[in-house]
Amino acid sequence: MTSTPAMADELGFKDWPEPERARGRLAATLATTIYAGHVRDQGTPYISHPVRVVAILRDELGVTDPELLVLGLLHDALEIAPTAERLIASQLGPALTQRLRSMTPDHRLEQRRKQPWDSDIWHNKIRCLGPEELLTRLADRIDNLRDLRHSPDPDRRARFLDSLTSTYLPLAEESRDVSAALRAAYEVLHAEYRQQAEAGT
Repeated sequence: MTSTPAMADELGFKDWPEPERARGRLAATLATTIYAGHVRDQGTPYISHPVRVVAILRDELGVTDPELLVLGLLHDALEIAPTAERLIASQLGPALTQRLRSMTPDHRLEQRRKQPWDSDIWHNKIRCLGPEELLTRLADRIDNLRDLRHSPDPDRRARFLDSLTSTYLPLAEESRDVSAALRAAYEVLHAEYRQQAEAGT
């Protein structure tokens, strides 16, 4: 899936009413541009991950709001390409870029090497997310957890599971009564974690 039309079809943008449909197509164009050439450590094209996050939000967590699905598609955009912030703001508005900034580690936004204290800063930032941004991050965790076994880096797998148990799983539990979607995210994430633990990932 490399073309904008193919992505728009996969994400169901063609079924949205206008002007949301045009906004969805524009988001797909930006995603194609921003994620192009980037590869996950599993060796797969990076764009496959945000596309799956949108599918999780829509198909498993019951999200129908086009703006939240656009957020899911671009949730890693500033982490991958911090310099794309101005482009995203000019095309989709500064409100969206502010939401993306709230979901992006500071060292990525500042384009500097990660320091030992950045993990704590990032986890505190996650705890301050609004319900929709948290939902998007939980969908991101669900996809990453499912894909974790394909990572060739055992240290990365250990770090991921540590942050999952120390930050994301407790937050999912605490927020499960906020909305039906967050309850679904809690249930799916916990089920995936139990399955991974039983498999000895």
